[in-house]
Amino acid sequence: MFTLTAGEVLQVADISRVSQSDPGELIGYQRPEVRRRIQEITEYLDSDQPLLPNPIIIALPSTVRFTRSRGPNADDGIALSGTLKIPLACKDGSKPAWIVDGRQRAMALAAAGRQDFAVPVSAFITDSVDVQRDQLRRLNNTRSLPPALVNELLPKTSMPLPPRQSPSVLCELLNTSGDSPFRGLIRRPSASKNQRRKAVVTDTSLIQALAESLTSSSGCLFPYRNLSNDEAGFTAMWAVLVLFWTAVKETFPLAWGKPPSQSRLMHGAGVRVMGRVMDCIMTPIDTRQPGAGAQVRTELALLAPHCHWTDGTWEGLGLRWNEIHNFPRHIHELSSFLIRTYLQERAAQR
Repeated sequence: MFTLTAGEVLQVADISRVSQSDPGELIGYQRPEVRRRIQEITEYLDSDQPLLPNPIIIALPSTVRFTRSRGPNADDGIALSGTLKIPLACKDGSKPAWIVDGRQRAMALAAAGRQDFAVPVSAFITDSVDVQRDQLRRLNNTRSLPPALVNELLPKTSMPLPPRQSPSVLCELLNTSGDSPFRGLIRRPSASKNQRRKAVVTDTSLIQALAESLTSSSGCLFPYRNLSNDEAGFTAMWAVLVLFWTAVKETFPLAWGKPPSQSRLMHGAGVRVMGRVMDCIMTPIDTRQPGAGAQVRTELALLAPHCHWTDGTWEGLGLRWNEIHNFPRHIHELSSFLIRTYLQERAAQR
């Protein structure tokens, strides 16, 4: 266990990626870099108070040499202090060590402005690629936190959040704000039994709908994606969400607030589908203009006769109202049907 500076990590260690040789034999063991994740880590490292307690784990070759420190305090029975000598890259550019875990952090550190950042390193010595692969598998075999719990914890942190975390923050606001039509209706892991009885919407489905609107170029929240940590951008997103979902509640009062078994509007599929309808309807609407709410209700009224959230059969789909499930195919088919119907009805009104 030792430390390297941010600038030294990739001088000493290289990244082995999963690929195949010509005969089809697997070589290496790492996946391709996730560029967005690397960029987020880089931005965090360049922030005012970064903290990187997780060590990068590397495999060192048997050519490293350890020299024990002299004196009575060099060994406490657990750790032994001394000097570790690691050979640098060879003339052919090959590096002595391999990064087994922490490749994204390593690449972010290399791109960070602070190259003197101290990086904790945990290393083991082996010349066997099989041992490295085995350690990679074991390191990534732990059980992560449930997504729903992570989504609930994110808005509580006081640290700056990357833009991709804003759906969690918006979901928390939708569940707690007095302006929100979703207040108390979103199921959260920390909710009491009484709160869960009233909560009928899963937070994961709502967060997925928000994330899709933020990341898709056709999403009505997409223009605010780079402003998600800015008060003005967040306020604009909030206005869009409250305006649209309040209009949905008023347009479908008999389907609102019921359990998914009684209303597919509150079902995960219904939330995802209406999220896409929101992108279609809200993109051209200026929420700051007087009468914006009435305009949204007028647009939704074009769809109302064709919706079967609590009874009947969806036209063109051949599915009864309660046969809609949270399957990608159902979400795609129902959202396509509603958006197509909305555009046809709107064109007929002109």
